[in-house]
Amino acid sequence: MTATATPEAPAEVDLGGEARSRRADWGFRALVTAAGLTVLAVLGLILITTSLRASPAFQDEGLIGFVTGTRWAPNDDVFGTFPMLYGTLVTSVIAMLIAVPVSIGIALFITEVAHRRSRKYIVTVIDLLATVPSVVFGLVAVLVVVPAITPAYQWFADLVAPVPGLNAIFDDTNTGRNYFTASLVLAIMAIPIITSIAREVFATVPETDKQAAYALGATRWEMVKGAILPHSFGGLVGASMLGLGRAMGETIAVALVIGGATSMSANLFAPGNTMAAIIAQQWGESSGLHQDALIAIGVELFAITVIINFLARVVVRRAEIKMKGAHS
Repeated sequence: MTATATPEAPAEVDLGGEARSRRADWGFRALVTAAGLTVLAVLGLILITTSLRASPAFQDEGLIGFVTGTRWAPNDDVFGTFPMLYGTLVTSVIAMLIAVPVSIGIALFITEVAHRRSRKYIVTVIDLLATVPSVVFGLVAVLVVVPAITPAYQWFADLVAPVPGLNAIFDDTNTGRNYFTASLVLAIMAIPIITSIAREVFATVPETDKQAAYALGATRWEMVKGAILPHSFGGLVGASMLGLGRAMGETIAVALVIGGATSMSANLFAPGNTMAAIIAQQWGESSGLHQDALIAIGVELFAITVIINFLARVVVRRAEIKMKGAHS
């Protein structure tokens, strides 16, 4: 006598659980959308509020005159910000020229050379440096760096004095508070940020790409140049942009070491000023149109930062397109 198999009853569909999942997905989507819109709203409110406060200064000088004017004299209600714009760009560019190669080198050492046991200690030190307040860097620069580096400025200025062109760029003024000192401080402050991000970017490079380069007979440097750097280009640009933003927006540390002059000079050993530093220096004693002009400097700095980040995105996009075309 053969036993007949009884068909299994169909599994019940949990419609209530599926509905809860849909509601959870909808709630999560609404939450993250609200968070993104909140950030945009805050940025928009900051821009609108500061622009309204800065409008008297823009109207008094004219937008072009405010940006390109070379005389800053609050007592005479004259507000030309080009010397501060010049100082901001000069110190930031020099800082990046120093910080980016050093940061990439440290990140490569951590990811490709350093022993695993020592990596965590190096990473800890880098992360701790990134959390040090800027005023501490400024005080160390004033108390330690400036007295120690002033003789080096004198020596280098004497060395290049016979060289036409260089003697104007490096003309010693017997003071350690100048564009170049501010650039060094900014570079030291930017290195931990750029290094931390570059290290994470390098860690995303597929191990198979590295091993393939070695299998083709590449040296370590050839592997880095052919496998790691092309893959990490976009991330490195992003890291550099964050470091540049830190450099352009730094206030207290730069205000302590740049000299506080509102004039403009091609001499890197001369005192000067930056847009963020002059706000910190003069805000406490400002009022009326002077205060509106300082707020206008903040608006100008915000606009410059947005433009630089937009250009960086364009550069990264074009570079990625070229790389994809080269690999195809």
